[in-house]
Amino acid sequence: MKKLPKNKTMLSEKETTRISRFLSLVLRHQPEVIGVELDPNGWTNVQDLIERANLHGTRIDRETLNHIVETNPKKRFAFNEDGEMIRASQGHSIDVDLGYQNEQPPEFLYHGTGETSVASILKSGIEKRSRQHVHLSKDLETALMVGKRHGKPVVFKVHSEQMHFDQYPFFLSENGVWLTDHVPAKYLLKMDDE
Repeated sequence: MKKLPKNKTMLSEKETTRISRFLSLVLRHQPEVIGVELDPNGWTNVQDLIERANLHGTRIDRETLNHIVETNPKKRFAFNEDGEMIRASQGHSIDVDLGYQNEQPPEFLYHGTGETSVASILKSGIEKRSRQHVHLSKDLETALMVGKRHGKPVVFKVHSEQMHFDQYPFFLSENGVWLTDHVPAKYLLKMDDE
């Protein structure tokens, strides 16, 4: 991989979060907001992204972009091998093929959500809704943090290995998030029901 220049720009946490959210919007959901195009695998040209973001009022340079990609704790974004293209690692609501291969998951995975979603999940399972996949965590702590973003957190334990044996595909994203298309209710156990 081509060596990328080190970030000399000091961004505040607030500014880093703002730019990261902007990149999530553009690279996961609405590239048309600034007029960039994603290829079938979700990649777009870095220089084009920087130029169009600046034209639309979000000041980004290469150092800032490097900083966001390198320091994002969830590794939401990735550069290609030569560093000339960028994409979101997962979470797209637009149709892209991230090239993931079906993999055997661990025996259990976890899904964090808000208390208001529990009744629906117990009835219909976990659905991907507007996203390409359902997102699952390999550990309880991560699922709990995700759940807190949706109100009072609730965590479901997913019998992922059994799902895999029952022919449900699982994919592992570049940043360690497990993905699947749907988790039927019969494979779920609400954590406080154990």
